[in-house]
Amino acid sequence: MEQFSDRLKNLKEYYFSIKLKEVNKLIKSGENIINMAIGNPDISPHNNVEMALSDSLKNDKSHMYQSYQGIPQLRSSIAKYYERKYKIYLEKNSEILPLMGSKEGIIHISLAFLNKGDRVLIPNPGYPTYLSASKIVEAEPVFYDLEENNSWYPDIEKLRSLNLKGIKIMWINYPNMPTGSNFDEQKLSEIVEFTKAQNIILINDNPYSVILNDSPKSIFNIRNSFDSCLELNSLSKSHNIPGWRVGMVVGSRHMINKILKIKSNMDSGMFYGIQMGAIEALNLPDTWFNSLNKHYKERKRLVLKLCEILNLKVQSGSVGMFVWAKIPDNQNSYDYVENLLSKHKIFITPGIIFGSQGESHVRISLCLNEKKIKEAINRLK
Repeated sequence: MEQFSDRLKNLKEYYFSIKLKEVNKLIKSGENIINMAIGNPDISPHNNVEMALSDSLKNDKSHMYQSYQGIPQLRSSIAKYYERKYKIYLEKNSEILPLMGSKEGIIHISLAFLNKGDRVLIPNPGYPTYLSASKIVEAEPVFYDLEENNSWYPDIEKLRSLNLKGIKIMWINYPNMPTGSNFDEQKLSEIVEFTKAQNIILINDNPYSVILNDSPKSIFNIRNSFDSCLELNSLSKSHNIPGWRVGMVVGSRHMINKILKIKSNMDSGMFYGIQMGAIEALNLPDTWFNSLNKHYKERKRLVLKLCEILNLKVQSGSVGMFVWAKIPDNQNSYDYVENLLSKHKIFITPGIIFGSQGESHVRISLCLNEKKIKEAINRLK
C-alpha cells in the first residue's frame, strides 16, 4: 500500500496546473481559445541574451556543476542592476544569492526561517505560493486583508490588532500582483516599522517593478529596512526569460547565509549557459525596457477597451503586466470566468484564486500580442 506524506492533505494542486490541462484539451479538440490568464511573457528576450547563452556552450566548463552561490560575474551583474535601477548598493559576495526562479526562494526562505507551528502573515489577495510554502513547512498561515479602498494595502491599525504571537515572517508583494498597486513609500515605511517593532522578518516579492512603471523601487529604498527585510526578484517578467528560471534573493549577510544553508542542500548550482545569458540580460540598457514597455502600454490600452465592453471596473494607476478588474454586481469570479470561456472562448483568471479579497474580481494578462487582444475584443462586440 502506498504511503503519502501528511502534508499533502493540506495542499491542493495549483489552479493553473489543473485549469491549463482543461484549456489545452479544449484547444486540441479544435476550440480557438484566447488565453489571457497567464503571466507568461511572449516577447523574445534580447538577441544578445540568446547569443550569450549559445556562445557559453563553447566553454569547457559549461556542462559542469556550478557554484551554489552563482558565478561571481552573475552576482556582480545583479549588484550593478540594483545600483542602476534602485540606487541600492549590495555587497556581491555576501548580500546576493541567485536562485532558480524566485518561486524557489519562497520555499527556501520558509525552510530557513520557519519551524512547525510558527505563524506567517500572508496577503489576501496574494500569490498562492506564499500559502502553499507555509503549509509545506507546517507553519500556520495568518491572512491579512489588502483593502481596495486603501489602494490594496493593509490597514496598519488592523495589522497591529492581530494576534501576533508566534509570527515569524510577513510576505508582501509591491508592486502588487494581482492588483497592480504600485510601491507606496509612506505605506511601506509603516509596514517596515511595524515588522521591526514585532521582530518579524519582512519579505518583499518584487518581480514587476520595471513593467509599466516609471519609478522602480526596492524595499531597501525604505529607511532602516536592510537589517530586517529580504527581497526576492526575478528576470522572468522583466527580461522575458520565464522558462530559464532565474531569480535572486538579496538582503543582509546574516540572512543570506541562512538561506544558502538550505539552498546548498537542495540543488547543485544553476546551468552555466543560463547564468551567462542572465548576465547579458541584467546589463541591458534602458532602451530595452523602453521598447518592452511600449508593447505593454499598447496591450494595456486594448485590454482596457476589452474591460469597458465587459463593464469591468479597472483600478487606475496600476503597474505590472496584469489588469485587475472588478466584476459588475459582485458576481462570483469562478462563474464569470467559466461563462466567458464557454461563450466567447476567452480565458482569464478568477480573482478568488488569490484569496477571498479577490472575489468579484478578475485578472487579465498582457502577455499576448495585440492581434490576439483585438480578436478577443471582436468576439465580444
